[in-house]
Amino acid sequence: MGMQVGLKGSGDDLNSEINVTPFVDVMLVLLVIFMITAPMMNTGVDISLPQIAAENLEDPEGKLVLSIDKNRLLYLGKTRVKWADLSVKLSTNQRVQVEKELYIEADQSLPYGVVVTAMATAKQAGVAKVMMLTDPSAQIKVEELDSMASGAKSAEQ
Repeated sequence: MGMQVGLKGSGDDLNSEINVTPFVDVMLVLLVIFMITAPMMNTGVDISLPQIAAENLEDPEGKLVLSIDKNRLLYLGKTRVKWADLSVKLSTNQRVQVEKELYIEADQSLPYGVVVTAMATAKQAGVAKVMMLTDPSAQIKVEELDSMASGAKSAEQ
């Protein structure tokens, strides 16, 4: 069991081949890790967030718009509608029945609940797609929102 030194043909030449077994082992471990973690990367909640910067939509017929002004008055197109009649007007509107979509524009000073009530009424009347119209120039500055929030917080205390 001794070591042979200096014998010709005994195989003491350098082996220049790369041993790929450790490399394959590492690659298989990485593959398993990615296979396990990849499905976890796609879990989340699908929501549509409102966007401030929006392109102008071109529609030759014009879109059916439900407008809510600062006094909470409703207009379907240019026709004044009462809140109590909104569901009936939408469910009997031919364009709503065909397109199943409605655009809503509301004054920025309205409480959130007023707009949500209009959206819920539209959904109950058979509107499948309710979209919000925005005015990019009407974006409130972030500093103003912070001052409003701090003013509301100090008023509560």
